[in-house]
Amino acid sequence: MQASEPGPPDLPEYAERVLDAAEHIPAGRVMTYGDVAEWLEEGGPRQVGRVMALYGGAVPWWRVVRADGVLLAGHELRALEHYRAEGTPLREAGRAAEGHLPRIDVRRARWDGRM
Repeated sequence: MQASEPGPPDLPEYAERVLDAAEHIPAGRVMTYGDVAEWLEEGGPRQVGRVMALYGGAVPWWRVVRADGVLLAGHELRALEHYRAEGTPLREAGRAAEGHLPRIDVRRARWDGRM
């Protein structure tokens, strides 16, 4: 009898809930890390951020954002492509911030989690 190859490791239940929340955010909208934790009624922004850092690659990770709208460090250009393609409201960098990337306009882009 041959041993079967192990499948992918099971995700912790909390991680599954965070990723499920990310998948429900409509295109062009965002939730902050804190919004997701509040919506789930569990954890906090840091816990949501940790889950997204470890497991978020298979979901629309760019829709879970910092509360200040700053793009995710190291993934700014990929995220910006998604935001522009989806029509996510952005705040363009001012003249004083020449060379800087825009931020997400969280006030306009925020999704309240209502289905």
